[in-house]
Amino acid sequence: MRKMITCAICAFAMVAVLSVHVHVQVFPSRVPVLPDPYKLPTTTTQVRRLLKGMTEQQQSWSREVVPPHSKAPIAPHQESVNAVPALKLWKPPSNRDYSPCVDPSSNYTAPGESSGYLLVHTNGGLNQMRAGICDMVAVARIIHATLVVPELDKNSFWQDTSIFSDVFDEDYFISSLASDVKIVRKLPKDMSGVTKAVKHFRSWSGMDYYKEEISSLWEDYKVIRAAKSDSRLANNNLPPDIQKLRCRACYEALRFSPQIEAMGKLLVDRMRAYGPYIALHLRYEKDMLAFSGCTHGLSVAEADELKKIRDDTSYWKIKDIDSEEQRSKGYCPLTPTEVAMLLTALGYPSNTPIYIAAGEIYGGDAHMGELLTRYPLLMSKEKLASVEELERFLKHASQMAALDYIVSVASAVFIPTYSGNMARAVEGHRRYLGHQKTVTPDRKLLVRLFDKVERGKLREGRPLATRVIELHKKRQGSPRKRKGPISGTKGMDRFRSEESFYVNPLPDCLCQRQSSLSTGTSSAIR
Repeated sequence: MRKMITCAICAFAMVAVLSVHVHVQVFPSRVPVLPDPYKLPTTTTQVRRLLKGMTEQQQSWSREVVPPHSKAPIAPHQESVNAVPALKLWKPPSNRDYSPCVDPSSNYTAPGESSGYLLVHTNGGLNQMRAGICDMVAVARIIHATLVVPELDKNSFWQDTSIFSDVFDEDYFISSLASDVKIVRKLPKDMSGVTKAVKHFRSWSGMDYYKEEISSLWEDYKVIRAAKSDSRLANNNLPPDIQKLRCRACYEALRFSPQIEAMGKLLVDRMRAYGPYIALHLRYEKDMLAFSGCTHGLSVAEADELKKIRDDTSYWKIKDIDSEEQRSKGYCPLTPTEVAMLLTALGYPSNTPIYIAAGEIYGGDAHMGELLTRYPLLMSKEKLASVEELERFLKHASQMAALDYIVSVASAVFIPTYSGNMARAVEGHRRYLGHQKTVTPDRKLLVRLFDKVERGKLREGRPLATRVIELHKKRQGSPRKRKGPISGTKGMDRFRSEESFYVNPLPDCLCQRQSSLSTGTSSAIR
């Protein structure tokens, strides 16, 4: 009997040990192991493997209180941030039934006999050139010109050698605008030797300027060359058909080249495999900091390097800039650390996928540490795609910027850290596509709050979050009419103070559809 009892005890003990072993094998740790943020997956298969391990963590987004970060956790006596429901974090603002209405009016006619050829030299980066091209389509219509496919800027900071067809779908551009403007790929050979009128079109000009001053050049010339294309056309007070044409050119005709579109779609698919994502236009690149004179948080050596770049760039007129004064006025891009604080305060959890839409970040890891620690799922085109996949684009800044543009427009949330050309272009495109969520940081007030945190006068957690969330309730891309000039401004300053047409195409290109309950029909109203 004693032997039987001993054997039974041993048997039970073995079963218990085996059950614990099986439990450990079947139910592994619930915390997924994330990859090195600088070695993110480069194939869809790898992305899906990561997703499998993240499923449970993604389900907890609405329950997470304070995302982990590099500083010590909030002390027990401190008040933590309430969880922000995931739906609220990603939900776009109501578009109030606004939708594109860009069809020409009933009295709009096909382009008539051409008065001559319009040559266009675009200037600036990708998005500055995009806006300029669309303006020149409208100008060609106004002055009855045949538009020659525009030349892209090859002399800007980026020294990009791309031609129009490298960046845009040239065939589609020509065919889709055939009912609006005659467009040819090259100036005819019999015109190549004629004397050209080289003209710097006046900035923000209206119909009278182009119909009278510019059109009068046809009396002596058959070819007019626009030396610059940016901001040559007024934002407001143009005929409705001209404004609609600008939108058709910008949001429909000016597609990217097939190879860029294909690569952009691949990047979008790989980002969406993680779930809804933020596209963060982190304008913390060397050229931006040098141009703006913003050196907050940089070392003395870094500040000196940027000043030398500014001094050596002849067409940057302002040389001596007070960095702290710039920052206090909201003229500086947010730093990566400030972005980390903003995202945390808005309630985005630490496993939020973030796409960095930018070139090389100045200082690299030295300035990205806080953002990387709080949000390890930082991705970019270089991290999502292999070197082989990006090889054809790598040496062309405008083509690389086009990939960022595509991923940014397709994101669930877009957040620009500076109101530059790309930020404005993406915001306008997202408004056109249904007022997708775009959080525009109030930099002037944010830096005041961040400085208080740094001085110990305001705590992160609920105290900071409450103010940041309140500050951005009405800065999320909801429908509104384009802002006019600032009251009291005159001359060119008046035009400069206007909101750009391509930032907000409402009311010119967006109409509100109002349903009729009695008839079941709908009608478009301004």
